[in-house]
Amino acid sequence: MSPFPDGFLWGASTAAHQTEGSNVNSDWWLREGMMPGTDPSGDAVDSYHRYREDMRLLAEAGLTAYRFSIEWARIEPKQGQFSLAELAHYRRMIETALELGIVPVVTLHHFTVPAWFAQAGGWTAPDAIDRFAAYVERASAILDGVEWVVTINEPNMLAMMTMLQEAMRDGRLSTWQSPTVDGEAEQARIAANLPTPTAEYAAPFIAAHHAAREVLRRTTSAKVGWSIADQALEALPGNEAKLAEIRWEAEDIYLEAARGDDFIGVQSYSSQNVDENGVVPHPEHPDNTLTGAAYRPDALGIAVRHASEVTGLPVLVTENGIATVDDERRIAYTTEALRGLAAAIDDGIDVRGYLHWSLLDNYEWGHWEPTFGLIAVDRTSFVRSPKRSLAWLGGVARDNGRSLTP
Repeated sequence: MSPFPDGFLWGASTAAHQTEGSNVNSDWWLREGMMPGTDPSGDAVDSYHRYREDMRLLAEAGLTAYRFSIEWARIEPKQGQFSLAELAHYRRMIETALELGIVPVVTLHHFTVPAWFAQAGGWTAPDAIDRFAAYVERASAILDGVEWVVTINEPNMLAMMTMLQEAMRDGRLSTWQSPTVDGEAEQARIAANLPTPTAEYAAPFIAAHHAAREVLRRTTSAKVGWSIADQALEALPGNEAKLAEIRWEAEDIYLEAARGDDFIGVQSYSSQNVDENGVVPHPEHPDNTLTGAAYRPDALGIAVRHASEVTGLPVLVTENGIATVDDERRIAYTTEALRGLAAAIDDGIDVRGYLHWSLLDNYEWGHWEPTFGLIAVDRTSFVRSPKRSLAWLGGVARDNGRSLTP
């Protein structure tokens, strides 16, 4: 017997800006040229043109689901000006997935916004929610056949990034810190004497998510949710109250906002302790990943249990993976993470799927490292080279996790 239910989704995830290339109308494209410490995304890994090859490699390996984002900055390059060609492009991506027998999981917003939106004040502008809802309304027209829609990727990380961008604009922070490299953004926040992002920073994202959910429920039959970055925090003895305080602003305010959704997306990579001073930094250790995070495959089970407890919703693991150049280490990490996920399911947690981050080695928000992919990409020729981990995860998918039994 498999610990995973029939119909369980096995797949991988990507994000448009990290893979497509030449996302010239986005705020990130402009920011890469202005922020010290960032590499340009450039052509990225050219998935804008090579998406069929990427999906084919995923399907041929045995995986059944692909999470990808559609790019608001391409669809609405100027305010109120919607590109029919770009909408058709993303519709072709959806149809390609369906043709290959892949369940598309579509994310409507994955960190990037149109440059015009950012220049008008971004998420703090008075009309920000209306502008996002208008984009979602147009995008919903291409979602026929899509069963799963993620409105916003990691709004809790977006709140942190909003705060850091404000600090860069007013001179309190001089060098960009990637949200991918574990601890960099938090260290930058502390160095700039900034508070933890509060409910004030969360509010526009919660309002945008609820507005998008309303649009999607009126215009589609898709399951609607959003994905939360879960740190899988654990309290050291006597620090349970401090854990609750920190987790409220970092995660739970967003999880509670999802209670009317159809599912909750969980994204987890590592775990950290909380003491009387707050989150304990990852200790230096030879097993730490390329992001500096502790090697904690058990984090996924912790995160899934917490998200389920707070929301009461079915869980879709929308990201989980490890930053490493050692593919055998990737397989070992994912094996243990999936065993923890199976244990959560065995304990009654309703989990609908597992989407690995990432399908491809890609642009990691300011840097070309660390590498998370199941497929390596030569950034000069764009030749895709599947790693052993892709075939391994495909094998797990084919037997629905039975091979994970120790």
